[in-house]
Amino acid sequence: MARSRHYVECDVFSRQPLQGNALAVVLDADGLSDADMASFARWTNLAETTFVTPPTDADADYAVRIFTPNREMPFAGHPTLGTCMAWLHAGGVPRDPGVVRQACGVGVVEIDTRGDEPAFIAPPTDICEMPAETRTRHLDALGIDENWVNHSVALNNGPQWQVFELDSAERVMQVDSSRVRWPEFAAIGLIGAHPSEHECDFEVRMLAPSSGMSEDPITGSLNAAIAHWLCAQGRLASPIRVAQGTVIGRAGRVSVVPGDQNDVRIGGHVNILVEGTVLL
Repeated sequence: MARSRHYVECDVFSRQPLQGNALAVVLDADGLSDADMASFARWTNLAETTFVTPPTDADADYAVRIFTPNREMPFAGHPTLGTCMAWLHAGGVPRDPGVVRQACGVGVVEIDTRGDEPAFIAPPTDICEMPAETRTRHLDALGIDENWVNHSVALNNGPQWQVFELDSAERVMQVDSSRVRWPEFAAIGLIGAHPSEHECDFEVRMLAPSSGMSEDPITGSLNAAIAHWLCAQGRLASPIRVAQGTVIGRAGRVSVVPGDQNDVRIGGHVNILVEGTVLL
């Protein structure tokens, strides 16, 4: 039988409400089946919907399941920050003040809430050379000139990414996202540097998300994977600011801060927009 559950919707990775990436959070999801969660995620039709339950891992403050309208994700960035801030907003108290530990499909992820913006410690990323045939297929599909590409790489931090670094943010924003769709193409990342006078260091885009959209507004997990790759290349010696969502009218801003022992913190602002109950 359905019962009333605490429900929050928030906007992540923008200080301007309605300019980030929306997230639906069911804060007391214990007792819901996989089918219940998948069905509600299809109904919200947002990029992701999360379901919070008591943790089974002794190190975690809570556990979370993350669903797109089409599938469950082991990890995602904006749901991590959004769920954390919704949980705190609803009265959640972490064991260690200022640090929330969230159990999800990739293990326990720490979120630091002591600063101006919450920031999660990016989970480990596998970095591999992109196969030549994969590179060619993606460039052809997107209409990207080979001469625009500085680097290509395959990354995996739970989600898998095919990432192309283009020679400028302008090139990144010229790419037509409607040319690729999930599941024929899945999780394509684009990154390019802005001119030095721009407020942000890079522009990032994520194409062919499993949510069914042609482009994800702002993607914490992709930025986390790229950050680990930049660290591995020795190109992330100081904090950077990333813009995402520009092409689709969003004002996403992602803070990337390298730390000790090659760890990386991915941060962004969270606005709580809707709070109430839902019958599930």
